[in-house]
Amino acid sequence: MLPAVAVARRTRHNGDVDTSWMGRGKCREMPPDTFFPSDGVGVEVARRVCADCPVKEPCLEYAMVNHIDHGVWGGTSERERRRIARHRRLIAVRSR
Repeated sequence: MLPAVAVARRTRHNGDVDTSWMGRGKCREMPPDTFFPSDGVGVEVARRVCADCPVKEPCLEYAMVNHIDHGVWGGTSERERRRIARHRRLIAVRSR
């Protein structure tokens, strides 16, 4: 897995977010509802799709950069993304 900063840099082009990776995601073959589950079982189903997706890292970074609160992105749940964001903020504060 690439460091988050490297992925975030690669996802930006001319100030705009590069979404060209979206067309290569395994999720394109699935109904969108799969990635917006209402229970833990649904989250696990989505994670299995994401597990070996070739664009898992940029997908997660897209959700993190855009503060997407709902759904499974890059194989992570909403709760996991909140933890990642908290951890990144903590690291940023410590490195000042």
